[in-house]
Amino acid sequence: MAVRHIIHLDMDAFYPSVEIRDHPELAGRPVVVGGLSDRGVVSSASYEARKFGVHAAQPMVTARRLCPGGIFLAVRMDRYREISRQVFRIFHRFTPLVEALSIDEAFLDVTDSTRLFGEPAAMARQIKATVLHETGLTASAGVAPSKFVAKIASDMQKPDGLTVIGPNEVQAFLEPLPVEKMWGVGKATRATLGRLGVRTFGDLKRIPIGELERKLGQRGAQMQALSLGLDARPVEPERKVKSVGHEETFEQDIENVAAARKKILSLCTRVARRMRRHEIRGKTLTLKVKYSDFRQITRATTMAHATDDAVEIFSAACRLLRNTEAGKRPIRLLGISVSRLELPGQGEQLCLFEPEHSTRKRRNLNRALDSVIEKHGEKSVLPGSLLEPRP
Repeated sequence: MAVRHIIHLDMDAFYPSVEIRDHPELAGRPVVVGGLSDRGVVSSASYEARKFGVHAAQPMVTARRLCPGGIFLAVRMDRYREISRQVFRIFHRFTPLVEALSIDEAFLDVTDSTRLFGEPAAMARQIKATVLHETGLTASAGVAPSKFVAKIASDMQKPDGLTVIGPNEVQAFLEPLPVEKMWGVGKATRATLGRLGVRTFGDLKRIPIGELERKLGQRGAQMQALSLGLDARPVEPERKVKSVGHEETFEQDIENVAAARKKILSLCTRVARRMRRHEIRGKTLTLKVKYSDFRQITRATTMAHATDDAVEIFSAACRLLRNTEAGKRPIRLLGISVSRLELPGQGEQLCLFEPEHSTRKRRNLNRALDSVIEKHGEKSVLPGSLLEPRP
């Protein structure tokens, strides 16, 4: 089999770096981006802030305590998406095989691009230099024969790093690494592996596969294959979105069911609008609830047919809410996501209990409302129950 050349590119502290690019006076300062309320969480932190122990998903109150001299900024997602599109256009100049993992990282298969742009390492340097020249931002890159090794490599010399792992260097590179470098190895899996004496990739590859499968099921065999550098997954340029969702952490805990339903309606309205914008519908609804003690649960249901209608999604979400402790325990976060996505008309069935003209009228109404919101902003049209009373 021919050797593949995969580059994993990861923008360095992307959100704070965009803020520093737009406000050069922040250079060298500890910049933290996220929800600014006491109930908010950190989305990303500059490397100067990380020296104080600040990291993504950390409560903002903790970040403020660790880094009292930090610059704390709200998320500007539209701006980050704008810069992200600019970065990805650069990636596409080098290969059409670009798989976006998120707004700020991607895999590039450059196997067939070497005749135009030279060796993979030289190509990675050229991509990084082009991104820096055109956006003012740095990226770290990992070059390897597989996605798994390339992703680990890109994290080795951040920020502005480049790590190249040749086909004959994979084993020596992986063997000493701690197993938590592997995707999906959290506390529970690490504890299970620890009881087997596994601390590194090298330890993992020496455990009999039968023993791994007894302890971890099929995932044990997959993990051992990855520890050997075996990863045949292709770079997928059109990586399908698997779900559309939104969640919100509240400044004050929600104490009653009525308030929870109101927040869920707001979330369902936003999720449905995003689905219509991308012309997709979904069939499986998941409700996420995090209580004040940080215990988190999810409840899911499959709807009768795929939908992008907020009323239908809200109705299903309220049924799920009954299977939680809403009203009995304070809630700090609610989230709604819709999965099993499909395009309109794909596997679509007419609803037996609703006239076709009624469904069509509601879709036309949704399109009209979306048009108004597009022109005048999110708060121009709201469900009546979401309107705040005038003082």
